[in-house]
Amino acid sequence: MAGSFVEIQIPQQKLYSGIQFPVVITTSPAASFTLSALTKTIEAQKPYLEAQLRKSGAVLFRGFPVNSASDFNDVVEASGFEEFPYVGGAAPRTNVVGRVFTANESPRDQKIPFHHEMAQVPEYPAKLFFFCEVEPGSGGETPIVLSHIVYERMKERYPEFVDKLEEHGLIYNRVLGEDDDPSSPIGRGWKSTFLTKDKSIAEERAAKLGMKLEWLEDGVKSIMGPIPAIKYDSTRQRKIWFNSMVAAYTGWEDARNDPVKAVTFGDGSPLPAETIYDCLKVLEEESVAIPWHKGDVLLLDNLAVLHSRKSFSPPRRVLASLCK
Repeated sequence: MAGSFVEIQIPQQKLYSGIQFPVVITTSPAASFTLSALTKTIEAQKPYLEAQLRKSGAVLFRGFPVNSASDFNDVVEASGFEEFPYVGGAAPRTNVVGRVFTANESPRDQKIPFHHEMAQVPEYPAKLFFFCEVEPGSGGETPIVLSHIVYERMKERYPEFVDKLEEHGLIYNRVLGEDDDPSSPIGRGWKSTFLTKDKSIAEERAAKLGMKLEWLEDGVKSIMGPIPAIKYDSTRQRKIWFNSMVAAYTGWEDARNDPVKAVTFGDGSPLPAETIYDCLKVLEEESVAIPWHKGDVLLLDNLAVLHSRKSFSPPRRVLASLCK
């Protein structure tokens, strides 16, 4: 407990080395919290919140009066974390207000596989906020999983595969149309990916990300890599499964993209399907899926935690904000 924040336990949490994942924070029932009291407490308690995030990797705020996108924007601003511009990401998103965007707008019947946000590009956000504005009719959770646990389990089970990943890294290939395709989980067109209509500016921005572009008749093929698949989290001194391998291999599928070709070893050789699907099982087994309540705000350390999205029946509106 710190100041006006109270830590509680909920049934879905997991315990790793005595640490709750995620940490769940609420307000004591007696406290009639206003939005302004919440933002002031976040500002005052920033060292406490950062310590919780460092320790657990994820913090869920539950039971606070965060009712709209603009309320959520106030919460993000109060955190003091700098905004991260969404350049180079694959998901179709719309800016709602201030620093707030829709989360991935792909169709509700599709699962979004586990990934670190923008792990397929060299510059990625350090922290992510999610906010439940409208809770789902059913399903629609945002499952989370600790990256170092996935690394440890895969290293134990497939040491040679993991060694090859560490040695060669991964190459990601994705074909982008000109405009956004909301029917696809990776449907962001090249114009909104690179925030320009000019091909030469798109090439410059891609090059800054270390990405090569090959122009096609009705779009562009982007080639990223080789980039590392395993990173070292120096804050926590452990290796992490920092890649979009399973997401790309099992989910980067639409009219333009074949997921099996979406990701390869850094030397261009194909990934073993069986191992990828086993990794998917590990991710599922270790994950925590907490049903969304209206007003929930989830803060994730993008280096420590992978996230996904389950399919859902409407309504559901979950918003996101990316931070440095």
